[in-house]
Amino acid sequence: MAILFILFLSFMINSHGNALSLNHYDKTCPDVETIVANAVKSAAKKDNNVPAALLRMHFHDCFIRGCDGSVLLNSVGKNKAEKDGPPNGSLHAFYVIDNAKKQIEACCPGVVSCADILAFAARDAVVLSGGPTWNVPKGRKDGRTSKASETSLLPSPTLNISQLQKSFSQRGLSLDDLVALSGGHTLGFSHCSSFKNRIFNFNSTNGIDPSMHPSLAGSLRNICPAKNNGRNAGAYMDPSSTTFDNNYYKLILQRKALFSSDQSLLGFPKTRNLVNKFANSKEAFIEAFVRSMIKMSSINGGQEIRKDCRVIN
Repeated sequence: MAILFILFLSFMINSHGNALSLNHYDKTCPDVETIVANAVKSAAKKDNNVPAALLRMHFHDCFIRGCDGSVLLNSVGKNKAEKDGPPNGSLHAFYVIDNAKKQIEACCPGVVSCADILAFAARDAVVLSGGPTWNVPKGRKDGRTSKASETSLLPSPTLNISQLQKSFSQRGLSLDDLVALSGGHTLGFSHCSSFKNRIFNFNSTNGIDPSMHPSLAGSLRNICPAKNNGRNAGAYMDPSSTTFDNNYYKLILQRKALFSSDQSLLGFPKTRNLVNKFANSKEAFIEAFVRSMIKMSSINGGQEIRKDCRVIN
């Protein structure tokens, strides 16, 4: 099994964009992962929402132009960057990547990409939350293009299972990857705008999405009143929102997932079976999550090593 996994990993690292390797920085910047891990740990001590933010940031980066750090770029002139697109309005903790980059540039100038730093930080965020660790493939390049208009390509929390399948398949990701990576929703907080479609005026027949448990709908209506557009109101993704576990899948089976996209995972027999499998076995979820994270994070199409993660060279 271990040999098969290593062969699979080798295939994934070399089959997307720039060839990646596990020892890319062994000689040029051997302390890079320690530096990033310490930056993430330091930030998380002050704000326990940092791990969820970094994991989400990595997803949002990879789903536009591949994992090229384009989500980190600032808007310049008339060009509105990804981070300022509507789906990314609540992204935060960019300073963690900035702090790590500054330290890395001090000891290994011009060597480590911002895209790699973000990939390390996402892994470290999972570890800090009680989840698994894994060897992150290295050698990504940073992209030079970032457009807010392209954030419409990000999978929305209102998508159904067919739409999700299409979104993931366009990035070379399977239904197995879809269900496993959705498990990242075990961490973090969601604003009302991401699930309000399910609790008010759902359709011409139902005010509330019938696939949502009535008790959850009632509590969410109290948190997110119909006429209250407060930007900070919302709910945690699950009761253990700072712990990386398999509660997310248990909530789906209880009809207590926040997003339409989460609940829709019961819509296909294959994805429903995977939800059941992961709800019943944290080990099975962890194994699948790591495999899919490596696969997703190995998609890269950048061109340079940025000196500053917020601007192109």
